[in-house]
Amino acid sequence: MSIANKPLAKPTLNSSQKLLKRCFSILILPLVMTGLLLLQPQSAEAAGGGRIGGGSFRAPSIPRTGGYGGGYRYRGGGYGYRGGYGGGGMGFPFLIPMFGFGGGGLFGFLILMTIAGVLVNAVRGNRDSIVGTPQEYSPQAQGPITMLQVQIGLLASAKYLQEDLRRIAQSANTSNSEGLRHVLQETTLSLLRKPELWVYSNLETGMIPFNSAELTFNRLSMNERSKLSAELTSNYSGQQLSEKSPSSLAGEADPSNEYIVITILAASKGRINLNTSAESNHLTESLRTLGSIPSDDLMALEVIWQPEGAGEVLTSDDLLTSYPNLQHL
Repeated sequence: MSIANKPLAKPTLNSSQKLLKRCFSILILPLVMTGLLLLQPQSAEAAGGGRIGGGSFRAPSIPRTGGYGGGYRYRGGGYGYRGGYGGGGMGFPFLIPMFGFGGGGLFGFLILMTIAGVLVNAVRGNRDSIVGTPQEYSPQAQGPITMLQVQIGLLASAKYLQEDLRRIAQSANTSNSEGLRHVLQETTLSLLRKPELWVYSNLETGMIPFNSAELTFNRLSMNERSKLSAELTSNYSGQQLSEKSPSSLAGEADPSNEYIVITILAASKGRINLNTSAESNHLTESLRTLGSIPSDDLMALEVIWQPEGAGEVLTSDDLLTSYPNLQHL
């Protein structure tokens, strides 16, 4: 038989190539799922909105004690609240029983992704400490943080609420916790005064470690802000901004507008239990609880609403597309 007619031998994979291929197949599925979950369909012509808020996740400094010993490191299992995991180290399967999530949806997914990232960094830090790499000091004096997201879809006849939010944005001092408490209290009071206009709601809560709270809050905020074509009214951390374009000024919505959506994001040092069921009486109680958070516990707050631009429309199709987790009351 000639060499030309001789069948070619199939290339074989060595053990390292097989391992690399297996790791790639394991990693690609979570990446695809992440993309599908984060890629939410958006309206072709999103309406503008408004934003009020601020806050800080700075932990109090802890003085060093003793000499240099490789730096301070994160130690797992240091939260110790009821139902929590109190052993040494912390694996991904313990995330669900350790942190009480309610409501599900993108809120819970983002929290899980954030905590997973923090755990990876913690493992890397422990690995570096074992090989002798110096670690920078990072205070871990805070306990777990309660993260809350409340969304309410109201009939468009609730234009008074948009006027109230503009008034709050113009006068509120969002540079300190007392001013943020005032914003939260006034917003919840405005909502409580017209329960007959509530149509949809979605409440989600979760308790997460302090060192992942800021990243989680920022991701949740970016997810909601990305639904707005522009922030026409804004008062954040003491800075007031307003859209100057004549074609996109804040004002009354188009008469055909069907809904207004209010989103409240809050981070609190205290543990807060909200009833996440889509019932008007439970929503009333949850808003009262939310509005009574003391200023000393309120770490960060954002109130985001849509629409805000003059003549803009938020139809039922827009509502279901941009806010798929809303449930009918």
